[in-house]
Amino acid sequence: MSRVPTLPVPLALAWRNLAATALQSSADLRQQWDALNAAQGQLPFLASHAIVSALAFLGTGQERLLIGSKVSGENGENGETGAALNTAGGTVVAMLVLAPLRWQRWQIFQPSQLPLGAWVCLPHLPVLALARSVMRGPVNGRLGACITLSFSPLDPLLTRRPPDAPDSETRDYIDTAWVETQADFEHYWQARGKNLRHNLRKQRQRLHTEGITLCMQTLRQPEDMAAAVARYGALESQGWKSQQGTAIHDQNAQGHFYRALLEDASQHSEAVVFQLLFDERVVAMNMGLQRGSTLVVLKTTYDESFSHYSPAFLLQETVLREFHGSQAIQRLEFFGRVMDWHTKWTQQQRTLYHLTLYRWPWLKQLALARRRRVANNTAKPVNPAVVQP
Repeated sequence: MSRVPTLPVPLALAWRNLAATALQSSADLRQQWDALNAAQGQLPFLASHAIVSALAFLGTGQERLLIGSKVSGENGENGETGAALNTAGGTVVAMLVLAPLRWQRWQIFQPSQLPLGAWVCLPHLPVLALARSVMRGPVNGRLGACITLSFSPLDPLLTRRPPDAPDSETRDYIDTAWVETQADFEHYWQARGKNLRHNLRKQRQRLHTEGITLCMQTLRQPEDMAAAVARYGALESQGWKSQQGTAIHDQNAQGHFYRALLEDASQHSEAVVFQLLFDERVVAMNMGLQRGSTLVVLKTTYDESFSHYSPAFLLQETVLREFHGSQAIQRLEFFGRVMDWHTKWTQQQRTLYHLTLYRWPWLKQLALARRRRVANNTAKPVNPAVVQP
């Protein structure tokens, strides 16, 4: 007879379960969220105003805000409280926005426009222990008999990847890339591939020969953001994303989200839009968020009618040349799946991952068996006896 695994006792946290819209209506909750984000990683796209905008334009209205607290007078593990705030309910150490799935399953709220899921906590709290506390602790209503809880994706730079346990598993999600700038751009540039350097030098010479003036503009002011998002949407709507129905434009939910996000971030000097112009025509754009010396690239696009000039690559070279020279930006994060064009700019990569917690170990085994069955059916070899010559 197999032995039933003994599961760890969940963290002793008290949880409040609110409608996620409470984050928008309460300045105190936003302050608590931002304090935890500052302690955990200072990511600009996880600032409270970014989450509020995501909920407003990309949410379903069913999301829940869970607030985990240590009782008053107790410290976190190792006697640390970090940036946690004391409230009447105790010391707030974690805040999570959860989105419901079917059949009593929940996941961290993470629309595709947010690089990581909407949750923050003190850095010393292990994510698996935190998840167990949510699933098995005294969470007030709404979650019901939660049978799975998913955190995805997670960044190993911020959240140490736990080993699999009887009730949990982690799975690789995507590799993502970043660039660390140096004081000397030429040293960085000579380390790039010969084809990249030759192609962009040729494109610049070609533009000069044809009398086309190339320049880059940097937009940071709140009053510039609405028009920038509209221009970005116009560029993206001309290309392949429009055919797939995934392009941004100023009248869809994505467009509303990015406008609100960048306008709010620009109030804190954290929004930045780079646009490359051929004469007076915008041919490539990057939208990003900067906090401290790190810039997160949110979106990039270009005018496909000028693709023979490599406008997106010319813009990226111009941006990186400026960063290396000024050192105002020392780290450029892409946070998307590594593509071939990423590898032309950097060899730095890391693997983001998913974490799934199951209410019972047998449920994990059932899920694994089902996944293996699906994989086996998909990978069935063709019977050569029935293949026609």
